[in-house]
This record gives sequence, C-alpha cells and structure tokens, in this order.
Amino acid sequence: MFSSKKRLDNAYKNAKVIDFDDESKFILFSDCHRGDNSFADDFANNRNIYFHALKHYYAEGFQYCELGDGDELWENLSFESILNAHKNVYMLMKLFHEQKRLHLIWGNHDMVYRNPEYVKKHLSTYFDPKVGEEVELFGNIKYHEGIVLKHCSTAQELFLTHGHQADWWNFLFWKWSRFLVRILWKPLNVMGIADPTSPAKNYKELIKVERRTKKWIIQNNNLLTIVGHTHRPRFPEPGDIAFFNDGSCVHPRSITGIEIENGEISLIKWQINTNDDGVLQIVRVLLEGPKKLVDYNTN
Repeated sequence: MFSSKKRLDNAYKNAKVIDFDDESKFILFSDCHRGDNSFADDFANNRNIYFHALKHYYAEGFQYCELGDGDELWENLSFESILNAHKNVYMLMKLFHEQKRLHLIWGNHDMVYRNPEYVKKHLSTYFDPKVGEEVELFGNIKYHEGIVLKHCSTAQELFLTHGHQADWWNFLFWKWSRFLVRILWKPLNVMGIADPTSPAKNYKELIKVERRTKKWIIQNNNLLTIVGHTHRPRFPEPGDIAFFNDGSCVHPRSITGIEIENGEISLIKWQINTNDDGVLQIVRVLLEGPKKLVDYNTN
C-alpha cells in the first residue's frame, strides 16, 4: 500500500508547473463542494459570497487555483445537476478559463476528474436550452493532482495539492466513501449528523492528516505547501513548518482562501456583515499576512 509520503511525492513529481513573478496574482480556494441546491448542498449557503469574491478577483486580474473538492460528486451523481444549480458560478469560471486563468486540482470528492476522458465528456460542453444545442463550457480543460508555482527570479516553489494524499482512507477507498456518503450520510447530513470519515468533521483524523503532511514538508526541505481537504485554515510564520491550508468555502456564513500578490501571501475571509445603515454587504477580511514569500525560502 502506498504511504502518504509516496502519494505526496507522486503529486509533486507530476505537478503542472506555472511560472510566476511579483506581478502575478493568484487566489486559492478549495472545498467548495458545489452541489445541486438541495438541503445537503453546503455550498448553496455561501454561493452569493463566493460569486461576489470570484467576480472581484476576475476584475482585478487574478488567476484562480481551485485546490480540489470544487464539485460535490459524492452526494451528486451528475455534474449536470450541479451546473444547473449554480450556472452563474460556472459562467464566471468559464471566463477565467477562456483567459487561461483557471487552474484546477482534483480532490477526493471529485476524484473522477483524475480521468481525462471523464473530464472531456462532462465538462467540455453543456446543453444550452436557449439555443437548443451543446455549447462550449471548459474546452480542453485539464485537472491536475498538483500544481507548482515557480518564481521566475528566485526559483522558489509553492506546491499546491488537495491534501487527501495524507488521508489513506479518502485516497484509497474514495469509491467506498462515496457510496457511504450517497446512501447513508447525505440523508443524515440533512438531520445534522456528520460523516465521521471526513477529517473536516473528525478532529482526530484532521490532526493525523496535518501531521503526515508536515512530516512530508520537512523531508522536502520545508517546501512551501498549500492544501485544502481538512477545511481548517493554517498560516504559519516564516521559520515554522511551511504548511498552509486555504480552509474552505463551506464555513458557516463565510469562505476562506489564500491570496498571492506582490510576492506576498495572505489568508483572507469573505463574509456578510452589516453597514451602519443595516444594509447587508459582502466584505473581504484579512486574517493573516501579508508575508513575503521569500521569507519562507529555504534554498
């Protein structure tokens, strides 16, 4: 059985490399778990926050990296039902894709995207009832297990992956987990009972997954590594183990992510609050940073 070390080694070795510099801007979100707008669709509660945030990043020229579990394909059988539930979100992602600013990683809940044929069949086009035919959605889109952002002048690398490589159950037995979620946990989820196999819902599992990932980072010369999966945001100080987590888009009433801009990294949150007149508004809150990326460089 592959160890989490071998699985992470593999994701890093086969990662897509994207060159960047201090002018480059990236927003990293993960664990959107976009569903079909049913009671069990955790994303539906934060859809307006997420859409507003992504629109901001699109207008500001950011590239969007989604670090896995973007689509909830355990609870839902087809991508089509998810697309129809959150059409505005996918049309916005399509704009990113058309400008080569969309970079996608698969996680355990959308592990079917490991298969390029599946991606081609389901994500290339969609049926548009307005024109009565198939139109392009994400033409030639490719999903990756890992992405390496490599700085043009410092050669510093940032390794992005979902993080379930350090979670043997959800990596090796994802089909079994998917079956359990569909049959058992989706109906129980509606009643407020959490899935115990998910590190996001099981604290002991979460700690184990984080520990294995940190061990791998140390073994790889403290390589700056950014994951999702556990839904727990992490932002280390320079000099600590360079283990970052962008959190998730299914926190109660907020989403978290990581921004990379001006050669710096920050942990941010988008949430709804009220202004002095009692009007609801969506605002960006800086949680940690910005910290200079070079301060995490160990080369």
